[in-house]
Amino acid sequence: MAKKNVFDFAQMKQRGEKITFLTAYDYPVAHLAEQAGLDMLLVGDSLGMVVYGYGGTLPVTMDQMIVHSQSVRRGAPNTFIIGDMPFLSYQKSVADAIDNAGRFHKEADVDAVKLEGGRRVVPQIKGIVDSGMLVMGHIGLTPQSSGQLGGFKAQANTAEAALALLEDAKAVEEAGAFSLLLEGIPPEAGKLITESLKIPVLSIGAGPYCDGQVLIVSDMLGLFEAFTPKFVKKYANLAEVIRNAFKAYIDDVKSGRFPAAEHCYKMKPGEAEKLEELLKKAP
Repeated sequence: MAKKNVFDFAQMKQRGEKITFLTAYDYPVAHLAEQAGLDMLLVGDSLGMVVYGYGGTLPVTMDQMIVHSQSVRRGAPNTFIIGDMPFLSYQKSVADAIDNAGRFHKEADVDAVKLEGGRRVVPQIKGIVDSGMLVMGHIGLTPQSSGQLGGFKAQANTAEAALALLEDAKAVEEAGAFSLLLEGIPPEAGKLITESLKIPVLSIGAGPYCDGQVLIVSDMLGLFEAFTPKFVKKYANLAEVIRNAFKAYIDDVKSGRFPAAEHCYKMKPGEAEKLEELLKKAP
């Protein structure tokens, strides 16, 4: 499978072909996602919650993001991969943003990075793009600044707020981003922004009118049970499958059913008898 690039995604928008997008945090999931034919993978800072059990994304470090991005790249060598810039890896200065975006590319071989924020991160987007790297913008519900938003709440649910978000979207596009992620907004706002921008617009809880969809893999597989956002569709309930497998294993071990003969290695012919004879002769 040939890896898609920014021109492929632009053409998909023009043709009206939806872009498929999921998060991935490790080799096994990335490998399966590539086999399934996903267009993009995001190594999201959501790993803070679904992998490390943090209460949010803020504790996630660049070093953690690099390690997970390396693992995802090994699992999906032919998939377009985006590294999520963690909290304070780009907010402090343009220089920090360029340096940390460069780390993603040099150490983990990602194809692009993602930044949260609209007009306020335009200088950072321009700096990274001018340095020869690709940027996906991210506006709407932005988890890294959820405290300012009053928590994990839907955004742009008034006409005025939708128009203000549109201005953020246009600023991100003009700064040079190749695509934009919209999170947690009504479909009407998602439609307005998607139709107003030339670059592909992806949705995570922004309705069906965007150019593609992304979900957190742990949500759509039913692995993360702490909470489920309204916009998630569960395609499996792996938590229950895994729990039942663990219970069956416990039962088998305690009852002596595991390991059975088929799970055990065999000595060479005659060696078991020889071992018994040697033990008899031992002092």
